[in-house]
Amino acid sequence: MKNLGISIIAVVILLMLPIGAAAAEWYSLLTVALPYGALTVFLLGFIYRVLLWAQSPVPFRITTTCGQEKSLPWIRTNSLESPSGLFGVIGRMALEILLFRSLFRNTGAEILEKRPVYGSAKWLWLFGLLLHWSLLFILLRHLRFFVEPIAPFINALSAFDGLFETGVPTLYLSDLVFLTAATALFLRRVVLVRVRYFSLPQDYFPLLLLLCTAGSGILMRHFTKVNLIKVKELATGWVSFSPVIQEGIGPLFSIHLFLVCTLLVWFPLSKLMHMGGIFLSPTRNLANDNRMRRHLNPWDAPVRVHTYEEYEDEFRDKMKTAGLPVERE
Repeated sequence: MKNLGISIIAVVILLMLPIGAAAAEWYSLLTVALPYGALTVFLLGFIYRVLLWAQSPVPFRITTTCGQEKSLPWIRTNSLESPSGLFGVIGRMALEILLFRSLFRNTGAEILEKRPVYGSAKWLWLFGLLLHWSLLFILLRHLRFFVEPIAPFINALSAFDGLFETGVPTLYLSDLVFLTAATALFLRRVVLVRVRYFSLPQDYFPLLLLLCTAGSGILMRHFTKVNLIKVKELATGWVSFSPVIQEGIGPLFSIHLFLVCTLLVWFPLSKLMHMGGIFLSPTRNLANDNRMRRHLNPWDAPVRVHTYEEYEDEFRDKMKTAGLPVERE
C-alpha cells in the first residue's frame, strides 16, 4: 500500500497548491501562465514522444495476430485479425482504437483446488471502454467554453448526453459513467492483490487525478456555483491569445483548472501516452504478409561469411586425419 499512499499524498499536495495560490491572489499565475505553460509542455512532450517512437527501426513484420494468415487460396483467412493488406490493417486499427479489441480478449486467472483456472474477464474491457468514451464526450462538451457562437454539434451532443434530464441542472450521463468507470478501475488496483502487487505510484496517480478533476467539475456544476460568464471570458481569451485575468471565480474552479493543467503536464511523461503510441505500435499497424514477401533488414551490417569451401580448405588435413569425408582432395 506504500505506492498508493505516495499517490494520495501527491494528489493532496496538488489540491492544496491552488488554494494557497488563490489565497495569495496569484490570479495571473493560475489563469494565464499555468494554462499556457501546461499546454506547451503537453504539445512539445507529445510531439517529442511520437517522433522518438517513429524513429525506432522496425525492419521486420512483428505483428501480433490471432487469426489465420493469408496463404493458400483454399484456406480461409481472417482479414481483420491477421491482415495481409492496407485495408485490413485500417480495419484492425479501427477496432483497436474505437472498441479496444485486444482488451476484449482479457482473461482472468484464479487458483482453485491448487490448479490454475482461466476464464473470461470482460469487465475490465467494459470499464476501460466506458472511461475513454465518456472522457471524449466530456472534452467535446467543454468546447462550448472556447468557441462563440457554440457549434451546433456541441449543443446536440450536450442534449444527447443529458437525455434523461435528471436533476437541475441536468446531470450528464458521461459524468456519471466516467466517475463509475474510473472508480472501478481504481478499486481494481486497490482490492485485487495480484494487481496491487505490480501497481506503482504512476499507476494510481493518474486515476486519482482524473477522479479529483471530474469530482471538482461535478461539484462546480451541481453544488458550488461558479461565475460561468467569467469562465467563458477566460476560456475565449486563451484561444484568442488575449487572456483576461479573472478574479473571484471561486476556489473550486482554481482547483479544477490546476488539476487539468497537472494532467496535461503529466500526460507525455506517463503511460497515458498510449493514446499516441497505439498508432505507432508495429504489432498492430503492420500487415502480416511474411509468407507473401521476404523482408530484409536494411540496418544489417555486412558480415564476413565463412563458407564451407573455405572451412574445408582450412581444416582439410585435420578432417582427413579424423576420417571425415571431404569434397575435394
